[in-house]
Amino acid sequence: MTNFYRETCPTIKNILLLDSEGKRVAVKYYSDDWPTTGLKLAFEKSLFSKTQKTNARTEAEITMFDNYIVVYKFIQDLHFFVTGGDEENELILATVLQGFVDAVSLLLRSNVEKAEALENLDLILLGLDEIVDGGMILETDGNVIAGKVATHSVDDGAPLSEQTISQALATARDHLARSLLR
Repeated sequence: MTNFYRETCPTIKNILLLDSEGKRVAVKYYSDDWPTTGLKLAFEKSLFSKTQKTNARTEAEITMFDNYIVVYKFIQDLHFFVTGGDEENELILATVLQGFVDAVSLLLRSNVEKAEALENLDLILLGLDEIVDGGMILETDGNVIAGKVATHSVDDGAPLSEQTISQALATARDHLARSLLR
């Protein structure tokens, strides 16, 4: 049954968030099509070179690249990409892309630019985990994704060793504020 589901369910090969020079901001690969870091970087560089001159700022663009379907959109100095196999439905890939873009916009409080993205990288990576798991699409609604990430990031009941740096700082700030108010 699992194989049937895998064969009929749309899958994502990777989700990339690159800066305006084609450098990585946040990337997740869900397939073994690029087994080494070198092959992943080469794919990212080639994809960026092919798409950088397009005008994907107002709405998402779709392209065929190295036998993959890639949907992408640019906002400020960030380039968002979602890659699927050549047999995938472009509309589904575009829906995943839009969910990712919407979630990042919400998580960065509409300040979608590289500096803000790097400052909140933990939230973006958590968002990617909420969107896709092992190539399987879990969620495409940006509001739901951002809500789940926000729920994770305010979990101050987690031990400090399991919290991200920003979570640990928020927890420490809360504890300090409570101790000062006593």
